[in-house]
Amino acid sequence: MNTITLTLEGMSCGHCVGRVKKTLERLGDVRIEDVQVGTARITLAGGPEALARVLAALADAGYPARPAVA
Repeated sequence: MNTITLTLEGMSCGHCVGRVKKTLERLGDVRIEDVQVGTARITLAGGPEALARVLAALADAGYPARPAVA
C-alpha cells in the first residue's frame, strides 16, 4: 500500500471536504487518511491504475487532483 498526498482544485469549504470524502469512500481500494480544504492524504491498495481511478473519480466530482509535490 502507498500513502499519497493529493492537491485538489475547487475545494473551498467543509461541504467540499464532505463531497471528496464520499467520492473516495466509493472506491474500494482507497483508505482515507485525511481530507482538508485543498488536500487529501490517502492510502492506495494498488498501483498506477488505482491512482488513475482516484484522479478520474475526483475530476468527475468537480475536484481535479494531482499528486502533491514533496
